[in-house]
Amino acid sequence: MIDKTLMEEAILIRRVEEIFLELFSQGKLNGTVHTCVGQEFSAVSFAGQLDENDFIFSNHRCHGHYISFTKDHEGLIAELMGKEIGICGGVGSSQHLCRKNFFSNGIQGGIVPVAAGVALANKLKNNNAIVVVFIGDGTLGQGVVYETMNIISKWEIPLLIVLENNGYSQSTSQKVSLAGSILARAEAFDIDTFHSNTWETEKVIKDAKKSIDFVRRTKTPFLHLVDTYRLNPHSKGDDHRDKREIEKYKIKDPINLFSKKHHKEYEKILSNIDKKINTFISSVELSDELNIDEYYIENEEKCEVTWQKIGGIDIRQLDLLNEFFDKYLAKFKNMVLLGEDILSPYGGAFKVFKNLSDKYPQQIFSTPISELAITGISNGLALAGIKPYLEIMFGDFITLSLDQIINHASKFYHMYNKQVTCPIVIRTPMGGGRGYGPTHSQSLDKILIGIDNVTTVALNNLIDPTIIYKTIHNEIHPSIVIENKLDYGKKICRKKISNYFYEKSNHKYPIVRVRPVKSQPSITMVTYGGMVDLVLDSIEDIFYELDLKPEIFVLSQIYPLELDVVLESVEVTHKLFTVEECSSFAGLGSEIVATVKERLSIDFIAKRIASLPVPIASSRSLESEILTNKKRIINTIKKAVS
Repeated sequence: MIDKTLMEEAILIRRVEEIFLELFSQGKLNGTVHTCVGQEFSAVSFAGQLDENDFIFSNHRCHGHYISFTKDHEGLIAELMGKEIGICGGVGSSQHLCRKNFFSNGIQGGIVPVAAGVALANKLKNNNAIVVVFIGDGTLGQGVVYETMNIISKWEIPLLIVLENNGYSQSTSQKVSLAGSILARAEAFDIDTFHSNTWETEKVIKDAKKSIDFVRRTKTPFLHLVDTYRLNPHSKGDDHRDKREIEKYKIKDPINLFSKKHHKEYEKILSNIDKKINTFISSVELSDELNIDEYYIENEEKCEVTWQKIGGIDIRQLDLLNEFFDKYLAKFKNMVLLGEDILSPYGGAFKVFKNLSDKYPQQIFSTPISELAITGISNGLALAGIKPYLEIMFGDFITLSLDQIINHASKFYHMYNKQVTCPIVIRTPMGGGRGYGPTHSQSLDKILIGIDNVTTVALNNLIDPTIIYKTIHNEIHPSIVIENKLDYGKKICRKKISNYFYEKSNHKYPIVRVRPVKSQPSITMVTYGGMVDLVLDSIEDIFYELDLKPEIFVLSQIYPLELDVVLESVEVTHKLFTVEECSSFAGLGSEIVATVKERLSIDFIAKRIASLPVPIASSRSLESEILTNKKRIINTIKKAVS
């Protein structure tokens, strides 16, 4: 006989789900809702038997998991009703929940590596906690699931994957979408598996406890396949499944069987649940929704800009980076480095991590070629209080990480109404000039600016990178650092131009200003990253050929943008030129010009100087013509001012 408390909890979950559909039909819910009616005993079997220090990650069909783990159905109801007292202030609603170590996201598959990252953090902390991640059979179409299975097996990460197999991906039958054996997928990665179903309620509860205990005891991953069936549509809409099939599962459903066999007891349980829920809904219905001024606080903090003269450092940028990571790994034991091929003796494709794994073997993780999974694992580490620095070997490959950057890292803070932060640091080399060709030479900066809640920084060879990274280390939100390949071998601020000052601002991420010593500048130029030397090399040609004196601003932070000093310069010169290695359309130059135009009431000349909008060729002559070059800078300025 099943435990009465668990049956009551399963009935509660079902009744909450049914009430959500009623509220939606009454126009009292906004958005969508995916119910787990028919799957309740998967939730109570796993989520209901975890310790309070354990973690759960779930997906769009997460209500049962949430209620069973947190025992907080009222907070869930308030959340879906869009109320400020909801668990995420009404921001996340049905699919995006966070409370008491519970996290859910509507992105299929993406939660798996994040869960693995939290599980890895638990292992590093040796706290005996485990992580359970719920996925559906439809999620098996996602490559990141297999990337993560490989890593959790090799690294022996204590993650329990509960795969709820209800036979459908939305409305698509598993017969159409899935090939081969489900269990064999995990077994191929040497992950132990178990198979249960929700109709044998006593057995699935016992099996779930065995799986939980196995992961906790062995500190290794496990996959538990649970066959089940949802009795309702995928969401709130039409259900195109065979009605005879649905009816067959309704007849064998454990709650329906209990209601027939113990009708009076069932009705009593249901009456008590309805009374409590209806009372709560009446009390919360007129409560406030979250105010936009509380949800979005615009950063208007401004500092008085001061300038400090800068000198050169006779050390290569690469060596300064290596020195920073060496010192900070020794100082901060919760700091880890991740990336492909970063162990000694290789130390990464550009040797930034050279010799570090010999000194800090417990803090450095050399990963498979799995950009999406390792970004997700880094997100999970960051959520759990570890400071991860993830190296993406070439900037071109960061496109493979974008789901974890855009739909996870950037959203966690606001999506969960500021309950968590995700201070992941992703660093990657960009830029051409080495003949690496179309897929290893791109500057994809334009893709990485404008991602909400993500700070994007570009190193340059005028500023000690240690200054930048010390600031980044204290960021509580995601950061992306772009490092130019050609700058790695250059020493800091060694290129001097006669009759020009080099100064850095007191901004959080300093802006470098290169300006004439005596005379007033006649044009304003803004650049960043690997374009700095090219712009500095153009100063004398601009002067001798065009009789113009540039004032140059080198940005470190390229998102969000701080352009007050640029505005002041353009007010004087009335001429603005931006120089970047990306192609010009929808790039940083466009944002700079648009911002200056919006904020200044004067007429001024503005031109963007950039690379040609074609793939970068390997041949030396073609590459030099495609990439931003001195000739293009001079000719663009000449044409603009003539």
